[in-house]
Amino acid sequence: MDWLDRIFGTTRARLLRLVRGQAVSINELAADVGITDNAVRGHVAALERDGLVQARAQRATGGKPARLYELTADAEELFPKAYALVLAELLATIRAEQGEAAMLELLRDVGRRLGVANAGAGDEAGRVHAAAALLESLGGAIDVVRTEEGWSLRSAGCPLSGAVARSPELCRLVEATVAEVSGCGTREVCDRTGLPRCAFELQTAASSVRHQASGNAAGRAV
Repeated sequence: MDWLDRIFGTTRARLLRLVRGQAVSINELAADVGITDNAVRGHVAALERDGLVQARAQRATGGKPARLYELTADAEELFPKAYALVLAELLATIRAEQGEAAMLELLRDVGRRLGVANAGAGDEAGRVHAAAALLESLGGAIDVVRTEEGWSLRSAGCPLSGAVARSPELCRLVEATVAEVSGCGTREVCDRTGLPRCAFELQTAASSVRHQASGNAAGRAV
């Protein structure tokens, strides 16, 4: 039993696989799964309610048109993807051909571009929460906490976990994105000891000024 079966149950997982390839009617699903039409309707209604299956069209059958069901775009993301392997190989190629520094700068540049496209607006708190919202839209679940230095963004997971496990440098990309959207000095402190978990410490402009002033005072004292 794979993880899709464990989450949705064997019958609903099988229905998801069947509607993934093509739009299918209730009768066809019932015949493939081996349960009654009414039982299939109950499962499909639940999957439709959860935004995983949608009615696309109706097929003329000579009598009452048969409604067809297909997978939604959101549900497609439930199935395994090769992005982690492809991304890891892409970074390895850039590192081999251009060097570590060039690869890291490229990641930061991509992160900044992503941030510019989703730039936050309003005051500092609004921009920080905009950065958290962007991370959540990518698949994270972000807690925003006010700290003495500024802000802390922490997640129980990572939207790029499959790729980060192979290429932890990808955290630099997200770090640059958070910095661009929030307008704060940003440092990634992600936990990669097991299942990757995003974590970023954001320093406000006022905090940076205080640290600089403290450093200058210490220098004069010496």
